[in-house]
Amino acid sequence: MPRVKGGVTSLKRRRNVLKRAKGYRHGRSKKERAANESLVHAGRNAFAGRRDKKNDFRQLWIVRLNAALRENDAGSYSTFIARVKKAGVQLDRKVLSTLAKDHPEAFKRMLAKIG
Repeated sequence: MPRVKGGVTSLKRRRNVLKRAKGYRHGRSKKERAANESLVHAGRNAFAGRRDKKNDFRQLWIVRLNAALRENDAGSYSTFIARVKKAGVQLDRKVLSTLAKDHPEAFKRMLAKIG
């Protein structure tokens, strides 16, 4: 088999790694090995961050709902969620918190309906 030199491919790979590491500090943006290592770690953190973001938003919705409920003297969040499920309301926490934040009158009507 003939010998194949990987010059073009290696250069392309190196260029892509350094392009993705642009803006990193010190050798991480200039040296291929350090850039590659930092990209691996950044990718791992980004993956974990996408999972954490879902949790963070759920917590935000719960806090907003709890604040709206206490403002309307409707008890706590946990009792409200129990009543919502018992009433068979098919709205999730995101929609409920948006309703409480942006449309307080509609949220009050819903509270009255749930009882």
